[in-house]
Amino acid sequence: MLYTNGLLFTPDRGFVPGGFTVENGRFAEFFFDDRTGGLDLGGAKVLPGLVDAHTHGAAGADFSDGDLAGLTRMAAYLAQNGVTSFAPTSMTLPYETLAAAFATAVSLREERPAGCARVAGIHMEGPFFSEKKKGAQNGAYLRLPDFEAFQALQEGCGGLVRIVDLAPELPGAVDFAAKAKALCTVSVAHTDADYAQTRAVYEAGASHLTHLYNAMPSIHHRKPGVIGAASEREDVAAELICDGLHVHPSSVRMAFKLFPGRICLISDSLRCCGMPDGEYELGGQQVFLSGGVARLADGTIAGAASNLFRDLRNAVSFGIPEETAILAATLTPARELGRADEIGSLAPGRFADFLLCGEDLSLRAVYMGGEKL
Repeated sequence: MLYTNGLLFTPDRGFVPGGFTVENGRFAEFFFDDRTGGLDLGGAKVLPGLVDAHTHGAAGADFSDGDLAGLTRMAAYLAQNGVTSFAPTSMTLPYETLAAAFATAVSLREERPAGCARVAGIHMEGPFFSEKKKGAQNGAYLRLPDFEAFQALQEGCGGLVRIVDLAPELPGAVDFAAKAKALCTVSVAHTDADYAQTRAVYEAGASHLTHLYNAMPSIHHRKPGVIGAASEREDVAAELICDGLHVHPSSVRMAFKLFPGRICLISDSLRCCGMPDGEYELGGQQVFLSGGVARLADGTIAGAASNLFRDLRNAVSFGIPEETAILAATLTPARELGRADEIGSLAPGRFADFLLCGEDLSLRAVYMGGEKL
């Protein structure tokens, strides 16, 4: 199939007029000229399909439910909203509950219905967290880092876990990072660690930071802590929730300066994403959605009710250059999930998942495998 007259997003040159061909659901040839024929894209901006490396749920479904029908509904919602690949993200729960949820991700990845986002991996958020910074994680199920337990879960899902989180101050965290780095990306999260503790885990092999600013100590000029230790390492990418609630716009701009080329925009969305105000559930706890804000009964912000495409537009509205924000929602998360050879860019051999957008990044159409949804 031939597609012409688009403004194609390129990491190094921004939007460039051109077109491409698709063969067997993957990008084949790209050209940057004014040829005609095929499907005329009408001068629309062409973006890679977005990649959400951290999303718990949407459309009333939560990955941790272990319900394939719910995960499929979530994947359909994401695809309709421009997120063509995602890492369903678990919560702090018993290992057997996690194993059941992970099995649904395997099933959806192997037999994905038409119109659903691709499962690019699993993000295992918990249970190796600090009680002090557990946030909306269920404290009843917190555990010390346990590589053998993680390895069993990883083997049970055929290696589909692509990111695993832990708090550096916990006993065994350094040893866990040193071993787990061979299996997936290791991330720092839900932690009260100081600079030295965090640096030790990064030196052992961690290379990611989960939802920057949230569930960690604030940066201080005499106590640089987690943020300081992460920002000075060029191999560490930092997630950022850009729903306008979790992080102030000024702090969003600061994040992109602290982690140049290493910000990974995420939604951290809950089952209430795409749903009306009301009462929902998260990891065995009640969540109340009101006015777009999801909180636990004690007022703790529980997660997000926004999707990644909306967050991308938020980032641009906060002053982040459009090209920089797009990379943070496409190629960077694809790399963090170890899937950059399949998704996250307009390049030969990648899945032909792309978005057509207006000048203001309004979403006009979503294509997966070269087929319009």
